[in-house]
Amino acid sequence: MKVNKYVCGAVRQFSLWFAKGTLGYPLLKEIDYVGEIMKEESSFVEQAYAVFMNNLELDEDGSVVNYKYCENRAAQYIRRYFDRNYEIVPPIEPWEYKLHPVSRDSYMD
Repeated sequence: MKVNKYVCGAVRQFSLWFAKGTLGYPLLKEIDYVGEIMKEESSFVEQAYAVFMNNLELDEDGSVVNYKYCENRAAQYIRRYFDRNYEIVPPIEPWEYKLHPVSRDSYMD
C-alpha cells in the first residue's frame, strides 16, 4: 500500500513552504524560523510536522479536505514557539502534538 498522491502533495507543499520560510503567511511573516535555528532547535520542526499531520483529514476518495487548516495550526504552533505572548485560538490539544512511530516494528531492529 502506498500513501495516496494527495497526501504526498500536501506533505510536499507543507515542506516546501516550511523550508522557504513562507509557511502560514502572514502569521509567520516576521518570524525567522529557517536556517541555523532549525539545526539548533530541530524539535520544533518535528512538532510542527506532527501538528500538521495529526490534523490532516481525507475524504472518501483520499483527497485532503483541510490543508489550509493544518498549515495554519502548524504555523500557530511555530508562532507560539518563537513568541510566548502569542495565544493560539483554539488552544492546541494534546492529540495534535502526539508523535507517532514510523511503524509498529520500526524501533525493534
